[in-house]
Amino acid sequence: MYFSDILNTARFLSGEPTSDVVGAGPADLFGLLLPFLGIFVVFYFLLIRPERKRSKKAKEMRDNVQIADEVVTSGGIIGRVLSVKDDTVLIETGGDRTRIRVLKSAIAENRTIHDS
Repeated sequence: MYFSDILNTARFLSGEPTSDVVGAGPADLFGLLLPFLGIFVVFYFLLIRPERKRSKKAKEMRDNVQIADEVVTSGGIIGRVLSVKDDTVLIETGGDRTRIRVLKSAIAENRTIHDS
């Protein structure tokens, strides 16, 4: 055994194919790639797909903001929507009626319940 290991190492270093490499075919390569494909599928269903659903739902919520909705920004500001433009929203906060213009992307939650 020891002599055959030395002989295989010498063949490998000289560039000659050893008995381990000669039998390698497409089925062996597929067998090596199969665990990686399985890991990718698990990551897709546990991480990528749910995150896409969450971001799609959040974008839909931001696109459906209407006047008089009560919203919470990502900074924690709570206010009522006064006007909606393409990418900004004007909200009124507190009893002193302070008006703030925020980006739609800064809206974290819409607290108004709609029928649809």
